[in-house]
Amino acid sequence: MAFSLSADSITTILLDIEGTTTPIAFVYDVLFPFARSRTRGYLEEHFEQTAVQKDLARLREEHRNDVSQNLDPPYLLTGTSAETIDSVTAYVHWLMDRDRKSTGLKSLQGKIWQEGYLAGRLHAQVFSDVPLAFAHWHETGLSLSIFSSGSILAQQLLFAHTEAGDLTKFLDCYFDTTTGPKSAAESYRCIALELGSATEQVLFVSDVTSELDAARLAGMKTLLCLRPGNHVQPAKHTHLCIETFAEIDR
Repeated sequence: MAFSLSADSITTILLDIEGTTTPIAFVYDVLFPFARSRTRGYLEEHFEQTAVQKDLARLREEHRNDVSQNLDPPYLLTGTSAETIDSVTAYVHWLMDRDRKSTGLKSLQGKIWQEGYLAGRLHAQVFSDVPLAFAHWHETGLSLSIFSSGSILAQQLLFAHTEAGDLTKFLDCYFDTTTGPKSAAESYRCIALELGSATEQVLFVSDVTSELDAARLAGMKTLLCLRPGNHVQPAKHTHLCIETFAEIDR
């Protein structure tokens, strides 16, 4: 086995989603295109809702920062006209084109995906070893949580509607970018504090070495997940690697 949980006194497993529990292709080829195609229609139907207005407020603040940094984002109108909705849609698509880890964007995407999941138009993919590992870790008393750039709503929806069934019964907590950036050590310290765990008792598994570097700096144990279709990571890193959760031994 690549990693022994008991030998390292691990009590909590913290997982990334994209490239760790779920194929990157599902995110980029299914979820993102679905949200993109439904952005304008969703805004037309739900523009006045309080939750959507909160997302728009975050997007407008981000837009101001983009303008101040001379990033040349699409012009963003205010008000409730069709032209305003068009401008918000254009800005959302602009952010998606840049794969921006934007809290406002991720929150809005989560709401759009919710409609898709509830309508049966979306079914989430997870790697084949994930359901068995979740069940095993749960049965052995481990705490299992998620840290993803996708909104907490999007995370909950994904694991509730997988092709293998509802996996949320195995998950204790969800964390997104409202906690902090995934590349910042302080984010992982905050997560450990909220979980009531010492950082050294938490194992973080991700497909991105910069995230693992931050988690390790915070004191967590780390594993680099090598899944089919994952992006190549820098060769010079010191994280143990796994290709399946079966390599994590209780």
